[in-house]
Amino acid sequence: MNTIQQVLFELETDYMGHPYFVSGHALYNALARRVDARTRRHLNVSMGVFVPGEFGAYPDEHSQPGGPPYLGTSLRPVEAYEDLFLFRDGAQRWLSDTRPRDAHNTHDVQSHGGRQAFAPATRFGKPPEHHHTKRTMHWHVHCYVHADSGAADVIPLSEDVLDGLRVGGGRNYGLGELSLTDTQTIALDDLDYAGVRAADSLTVELLSPYVLASEFPGADSQSVPWWWEFDGGLRRRTARLVDDGEVHELATIDHGQVVEYTGDRPVETAKNGIRRVGTHAKYGFGELRLRPAGADRVPARAQAAEQRAAGESS
Repeated sequence: MNTIQQVLFELETDYMGHPYFVSGHALYNALARRVDARTRRHLNVSMGVFVPGEFGAYPDEHSQPGGPPYLGTSLRPVEAYEDLFLFRDGAQRWLSDTRPRDAHNTHDVQSHGGRQAFAPATRFGKPPEHHHTKRTMHWHVHCYVHADSGAADVIPLSEDVLDGLRVGGGRNYGLGELSLTDTQTIALDDLDYAGVRAADSLTVELLSPYVLASEFPGADSQSVPWWWEFDGGLRRRTARLVDDGEVHELATIDHGQVVEYTGDRPVETAKNGIRRVGTHAKYGFGELRLRPAGADRVPARAQAAEQRAAGESS
């Protein structure tokens, strides 16, 4: 059975690393120091997505209604395919409209010996008539792990293995410490994929970079999947994979892009996208999500577009 283990950490100290996400390779290396050789060999780790510990509500596509207080501080029930991406959507659509969405896409910056690091919390001012004039929001990191086929017993990883990881630069000085907040296992075959099955057409959203070529020894080059259709070019980015002090350049298709899905097995593609596709999928590259075509990733954008159209026609 296809099983993944979701993990939610709280960032305890300044983080010196990638500003968009904690790389899957960094998380893998942190875990690899704590597990046996067989687990290291068969373990696969996603990119870590930054999640604000804030109030919010489930988006319309989620299987659950409403939303508990401080939605971003613990994992939530997963019954449908769409539920998997609650905290992995860069738009953070679950955030309450009363919260400053743009401010939650940035981190406070700290300096350590001239090198930039990102603070584990952000402080916001409040109107003077409030009893407390400031509030503090703590950052969390969401990732998930799964095992290679035939090695299902590798997961779930124990809480002792997960708690207290350190990622990014300056680890010897206490930077990048992650404390375990919550974890749960999910059987992908038991999820409801009705939204994918019912859609007349689908798009593919790239949630992490897709590797085309890698200088890492033994890595295979990849072409753009045949089941992607797009107009014009795709935005590309050079990434790096550091292993034992050696820096290996990667040519990738950048994450955040959306293409048309032209395949004929959407549920299978959806499951494969969770387990990731292409070179270095073990370290979080090639994570994909299927969406019904025409579904705007940020409902407020669609509402604003409708209001603009109404204003222009009046």
